[in-house]
Amino acid sequence: MDHLVSMKQLSVEEMIALLDRAQNFSEYGARELPGKYTVSNLFFEPSTRTKTSFEVAERKLGLDVVPFEAGFSSTIKGETLYDTVKTFEAIGVDALVIRHSDVGYYEQLIGKTKVSIINGGDGAGQHPTQSLLDLFTIREEFGSFEGLNIVIAGDVSHSRVAKSNADALGKLGANVTFLCPEEWAGEYEAKHVWDEEILNSDVIMLLRVQHERHDDKMSFTKKEYHDQFGLTVERAKRMKKDAIIMHPAPFNRGVEIDDDLIESEQSRIFKQMENGVYVRMAVLELILNGRN
Repeated sequence: MDHLVSMKQLSVEEMIALLDRAQNFSEYGARELPGKYTVSNLFFEPSTRTKTSFEVAERKLGLDVVPFEAGFSSTIKGETLYDTVKTFEAIGVDALVIRHSDVGYYEQLIGKTKVSIINGGDGAGQHPTQSLLDLFTIREEFGSFEGLNIVIAGDVSHSRVAKSNADALGKLGANVTFLCPEEWAGEYEAKHVWDEEILNSDVIMLLRVQHERHDDKMSFTKKEYHDQFGLTVERAKRMKKDAIIMHPAPFNRGVEIDDDLIESEQSRIFKQMENGVYVRMAVLELILNGRN
């Protein structure tokens, strides 16, 4: 595999192989990759978890990491993403992790550069490594995906996490239900009240309200959203005993989720972050070994 840009490109077998490799890293730690590879993380949108998780994964694998800060690069002079990537190719970088606001930015790159591209998030498009770490966390909890009831609740139409997980979880045999305000359903059929969903779900995956992607003012206040669509302490009391709470973070405390639930017994939010390192190590290993 030369690139990883979308969950749509992965078969069930490829997903399971990546999860198995991540599990191996989780249990036994990392060994440096043979040979010497150079990578860089090109983040044109803000990031804490994804960027630092990739950096930790890269260092655990013994990779050379070339620093990049968009605000101090030639992009502020008008350099295109294509030209930035071609520059990194020319100086000998093997792989780039890229986050960009343009959906499908990678389409202008693949086939036109020798550098391997790993998508760290493209606008409201895809976020494959976040999806893989979510899958890893779910499998770690339940052992498999077949027949699991999973609710993805929140800003669905703007969420690359929702789109990536919808593709992956469906292939793996899980039952996925979306829950959100009607205007945020996008291409998906969604429910607009919790009702029995809170009772029957094995996984409740909450999504951040992405205020920065809304062109006009929202039709409800944060409190109104929280009361109708958020995971409140009272709603959480109705969850199945073995159900888990997930969120890709960053989270708006008191909007998508009550503050008291973020580190509750059923929460796996910080476990997801830990698992992100193992998954990204697996992806980097697969991509870079494929260059030999």
